[in-house]
Amino acid sequence: MRRFMMTTAMVVAAAVSSLPGAAAEPAPDPGWLQTNLDYLVRTLGVPGAQLVVSGDGGNTEIDSGIGDLGTGGAFPGNAQVRIASNTKTFVSTVLLQLVAEGLVDLDSPVEQYLPGLVRGPGGDGNRITVRNLLQHSSGIPDYFSYLSLESLADLQRPRSADELIRLALDQPAEFDPGTSTGYSNTGYLLAGKVIEQVTGRPVGLEVTRRILLPLGLHETYWPLFPLENTLRAPHPRAYHNFGGGLIDVADIDPGWGLSDGAMVSTGADLNRFFLALLSGRVLPPAQLAQMQHIVPSGDPLRGDDFGLGLFHRTNACGMEVWSHGGAMHGFLVLEAAAAGRAVTVSMNQLPDPVTTVMSQADMNAVIDAALCRN
Repeated sequence: MRRFMMTTAMVVAAAVSSLPGAAAEPAPDPGWLQTNLDYLVRTLGVPGAQLVVSGDGGNTEIDSGIGDLGTGGAFPGNAQVRIASNTKTFVSTVLLQLVAEGLVDLDSPVEQYLPGLVRGPGGDGNRITVRNLLQHSSGIPDYFSYLSLESLADLQRPRSADELIRLALDQPAEFDPGTSTGYSNTGYLLAGKVIEQVTGRPVGLEVTRRILLPLGLHETYWPLFPLENTLRAPHPRAYHNFGGGLIDVADIDPGWGLSDGAMVSTGADLNRFFLALLSGRVLPPAQLAQMQHIVPSGDPLRGDDFGLGLFHRTNACGMEVWSHGGAMHGFLVLEAAAAGRAVTVSMNQLPDPVTTVMSQADMNAVIDAALCRN
């Protein structure tokens, strides 16, 4: 096992110098990107945003609005943000590396790796597979739907993975495993536990040694929860409206250090990871193909489909786009990549859910403006 892991890390690290690995393309027009990003900030009603486009020409960064309402300052350059559910792509990648090593079988029941844990109205570990966890087809309810986070105190109270898994499993299952899909953070808490059970190490350590270090993602990290709440590098302030005005939540970890949304990164690092992953530099071909095998998301409002820790859609200019995204109190971070170019849009407030749904086309338009070589 150690010999395989050393080889994997060496191969990933050796490929970094050639990122992103696509033919040179003309850079998108910065003025057009600025116009689109300004419009999105106004439409969503967030204080500010930062857009980073990465490709053969390096990184292009565009800022809009305000990064700090106290000082009126913009987003700092190469700003660190909490990437929330983009964490899931890293976790899925590590699990698929374990599949390549013969340590995990995607189609084996979760019970094989986490005996006795998945029991209750919300799911049966004998019927739910590892693939179901990664592709949101387990039927296990999303614990987040049952949390009360109506105040700063609610947000500051840490929750363990076991507590949140039990909260979900005590609810009725949404469907029989494999018969439908439904986005579930709970599935990725369980995926993280599978990684820990198989490797004997914390999931954050596995992400760090298998992905972050080999790829040289120096601005990306898994917080040392519960000791670390302040972001390490320059970052925007982050805001949430609890009903009585905007509260600064930048120095609170509302991900509770868990495998469904713990990580911190920058737009440039997140783009670098996606480009490495999609160009075959992180996973063997068989496992990347599994990751990109899609099923319908079942949600017409989404406009995309589910892979294993990836979302897929065809964009306005006919390109296949692989993406994820992350939303948490204080941050909305959208990531997408296509044909050797990647784009991250980071915002320092989570918009109102209704506004977000209504503006999905506007958010896709900003991303497509960066991907379609305007």
